[in-house]
Amino acid sequence: MKMARILFVVVVVVLIGVAVYFGTRGQRGDLVVGGKNFTEQTILGEMAAQLIEDRLDLRVTRKFHLQTNLPIKMIQRGELSLYPDYTGTGYTDILDNTYQGEPPEEIYAHVKRVYPEEFDLEWLKPLGFENAYSLTMRAEQAEELGIEKISDLEEHTDALQAGFDPAFLDRQDGYPGLVEHYGFEFETPPKQLAIGLMYRACKEGEVDVIDAFTTDGRIDKFNLKILEDDKRFFPPYDAAFVVRQDALEKYPELRETLNLLAGRIDTKSMQRLNYAVDEEKRREEDVAREFLVDQGLLSAQGE
Repeated sequence: MKMARILFVVVVVVLIGVAVYFGTRGQRGDLVVGGKNFTEQTILGEMAAQLIEDRLDLRVTRKFHLQTNLPIKMIQRGELSLYPDYTGTGYTDILDNTYQGEPPEEIYAHVKRVYPEEFDLEWLKPLGFENAYSLTMRAEQAEELGIEKISDLEEHTDALQAGFDPAFLDRQDGYPGLVEHYGFEFETPPKQLAIGLMYRACKEGEVDVIDAFTTDGRIDKFNLKILEDDKRFFPPYDAAFVVRQDALEKYPELRETLNLLAGRIDTKSMQRLNYAVDEEKRREEDVAREFLVDQGLLSAQGE
């Protein structure tokens, strides 16, 4: 009887160990890839994660759908190893510089130089596209009102309803800075809208003006018009991965692996990838993998 109890305890301990092992697989990893709370960030994060898993044979933990201001804080605390970001965000929002019309290569050079000094982080090579903020309207409404550029909105601030995402309403490179730079604001306070809802809300006339991302495929599909930033308020937003320097030191091949994506994703490609998720309802991980396979970036084992 005593032996049976011992055997029972041993079996229970083994089963608990197995459950813990399989329960934690995929939750802890050698590297942690993050992403902000919109589709493009998850697609890019998946590309990075899948490349790392395939080529470096490392486990990757994914932490996507983070609030906009969290990744930079989390990566500094060591809670993330890397995440995709945009040079304009680094230059204005993180480093608190004022954009004065500097060219894209100068903005990139600045964040590339300062991030290691300030945060022990490195900007890798640009991915090949810019995802800039823009103000966007229904094309037919813009044509009817004769609106081509942001300055033209000033004559219609009493009649137009704006709708912006929370980050744009709060950031200096968003609505507060735009008001100061262009010298006008909408008479009716802008509605706060989730990023995923803005485009359809504009299409269906719930709002008239939104802050849009230029790589969003719904701009073209919903017949929306990007207004010209005629006073050059929005800085360049070239996409690239930001990586902890200690991760690059620990895994020397990590930089080369992630830089395989450098220059491979143009604006049209990113629009198509975003649209596949946002409107065709495909999974981000599937869209990312398909792109990597089409580009020949996954090894034979990964394919």
